[in-house]
Amino acid sequence: MDTFAKTSVFNEAVNPQDFTDYMVDTIQRQILFWDTLRKRGNIYLEHLEKGQPPVLVFDYEKIMDGRTFEKPVNFSLVRILDSRSAPSEKLPDGVERRQDPDVKAENKRPKRPILIIDPRAGHGPGIGGSKQDSEIGMALKNGHPVYFMLFYTEPFKGQTLVDVQRAQVLFLEEVHRRHPDSEKPAIIGNCQAGWAAALVAADRPDITGPLVLNGSPLSYWSGVEGANPMRYRGGLLGGVWVNSLLSDLGNGFFDGANLVANFEGLNPANTYWTKLYNVYDRVDTEEERFLDFEKWWGGFFMMTREEIHFIVENLFVGNRLERGRLWLQEGQVLDLKKLEDPIVIFTSNGDNITPPQQALNWIPRVYETTEDLKRHRQVIIYIVHKDIGHLGIFVSGAIAKKEHNQIIGSVDMIPYLAPGLYEMVIEEEPSKPWMNDYRVRFEERSVEQILAYDDGIEDEEAFVPVSNLSQANDYLYKVFVSPFVQKCSNRYTAELAKQMHPLRVQRYVFSDLNPMMLPFKTMGRIVAKKRRPIDRESNSFARLEKYTSRLIEDSLNLYRDTRDKRDEFLFKLTYDNPAMKLFFAPAIEGLVHGKKPEDEVQAKALRRESDRELWLSRTGDGGFEEGLVRIMVAMVSADAIYDKSEMIMAQQIIQKHPRLSTMKREAFRKMVMEQSRILQVDREGALNALPKLIHLKKDREEALGIAEQIAHADENFPEPEQKLLKRLRNAMNIG
Repeated sequence: MDTFAKTSVFNEAVNPQDFTDYMVDTIQRQILFWDTLRKRGNIYLEHLEKGQPPVLVFDYEKIMDGRTFEKPVNFSLVRILDSRSAPSEKLPDGVERRQDPDVKAENKRPKRPILIIDPRAGHGPGIGGSKQDSEIGMALKNGHPVYFMLFYTEPFKGQTLVDVQRAQVLFLEEVHRRHPDSEKPAIIGNCQAGWAAALVAADRPDITGPLVLNGSPLSYWSGVEGANPMRYRGGLLGGVWVNSLLSDLGNGFFDGANLVANFEGLNPANTYWTKLYNVYDRVDTEEERFLDFEKWWGGFFMMTREEIHFIVENLFVGNRLERGRLWLQEGQVLDLKKLEDPIVIFTSNGDNITPPQQALNWIPRVYETTEDLKRHRQVIIYIVHKDIGHLGIFVSGAIAKKEHNQIIGSVDMIPYLAPGLYEMVIEEEPSKPWMNDYRVRFEERSVEQILAYDDGIEDEEAFVPVSNLSQANDYLYKVFVSPFVQKCSNRYTAELAKQMHPLRVQRYVFSDLNPMMLPFKTMGRIVAKKRRPIDRESNSFARLEKYTSRLIEDSLNLYRDTRDKRDEFLFKLTYDNPAMKLFFAPAIEGLVHGKKPEDEVQAKALRRESDRELWLSRTGDGGFEEGLVRIMVAMVSADAIYDKSEMIMAQQIIQKHPRLSTMKREAFRKMVMEQSRILQVDREGALNALPKLIHLKKDREEALGIAEQIAHADENFPEPEQKLLKRLRNAMNIG
């Protein structure tokens, strides 16, 4: 009672009219709230009846149907139809390609197509294009041909991840065929679709362009102690055998509602109170947004036993992808070092499902050092948002208009960055009109800065015994228990278990299937006409209600924090003890700390030295084109920051230059990469060699003029750029 007395609500006189208004408003809100839940249930049933199509707001045409393949899969490739008023042209095969209205035709090079893949993690496809301000919307706005990979509710019996990967390769080949004059398609993968895209790109880098991984886990053991409890769940349950059991109970299929329930369990306050109270509190304005999101969130999709087993065993429990030990099929090991095109990683400190450590830590595991990454000629860019949640990364309209718009707007530019690791910085302050009121730059970073997001890798030692014991548990289950479970399961028991899942029950029980909900249909219409909302900020009883709501939310958060600390304690007690570390010591040294045999260490040192000698030997090779590109790369990167406005200026110069504009893009990109590596290995030597490449005085003056144009493109002329221009004048003897 003392606690309540301290609140401002109880320190002011109670107005009887406030109580009357509050009670009328509360009754109306209750009716509208329950009517909203009724509508949610009806939408769920209607969506089921239609076969749960994607929740896209864009029209599309089907290009390829994986259900007709020799090894059928429940995937299809569609092309998003751009309804904007833009000119178009017909390709020889009859496919229409819309031109970007913002670029003049004479300077136009066909933009690369973009393929967007949504996560197959319990939900259906479409969240990447569920509103105009979305990834699909931003890709269309930037003039790209857009394709989307959708999937259906039921997979084929025995469908494997290898079958899906083969189908995705065929889809990409078809996209490439339809755009022969464009560069390889870029792939945007959301959440689980990120690692799926990485699998395809590592297997077939010849048909994939830049990768954009949004909230995608690739380092499954990583995380911060006391902050990322989800990674402990597999170990506490004994590993992958639980998924084998659920698949047996599902008659060979795994219910995606189990994955959704796992996500909801991470934040019980939001699941059981805050989300619903928000609808009640804003019942006059929140209904449409709530129902649109719940249509996707309540669409539960299935996987086969083979698919979920491969995913959990090899990725979430085994963490084999980042270690280069993932066998997609016999004789085919997938290594992330095989990725050739640039990679953009978008993650957030507010993501409790895929924290930054799980999105980024694979980089130092795969490349070890920044120099190693450069030697492999790779470009990796990352963005770490300060607080957006996991779903917000690929659902939020504000994120789409800012981060995704800038990422997609840069996708044709980032392949020309020098090999290395960069952080993409998007400034809030307005800049130039063609940059969508944001100033973008790519700042050079090191592998050590990636590791600084983590609190050390020692906590990952405990996951080695988890991986090994998971395989043992799964083997024992398959031998001694699985045969009996499968004998007791059939399609009828599987369907009963599926329909009795709590996430489904809570939807159809509050639908028109329940006669007790029918009065809300009539009352809801009446209340909507006679609505008398109150000012919930000034009404003392409404404020007391909100105070009570915060108290309930805080209580549930306290429960969550206590539960997570308990789970972490039990996990460490079980797996992070001296006995386990001693027994699994050799595996821990190899898998966590990356201890390599001496001959492998020596071989790597020889490869590094050989690479250095290669680029030193090519410092004086080439002519005017190589020299001009070297100057442009040096100027853009003079202060270790690649400003987008400077890169745009360089791009415009290249498109208009009589010698550079005629080069094929692949050849030009190769030249940019080579000159970048020469500068990285020996910058002074590379600049001193410029007179050997550019012989004529008029060519040197032209090159210096181009350098000055680039330097002033961002309306900023820092000291490193000033020194470089002076250095170039001296090197080429121009006063």
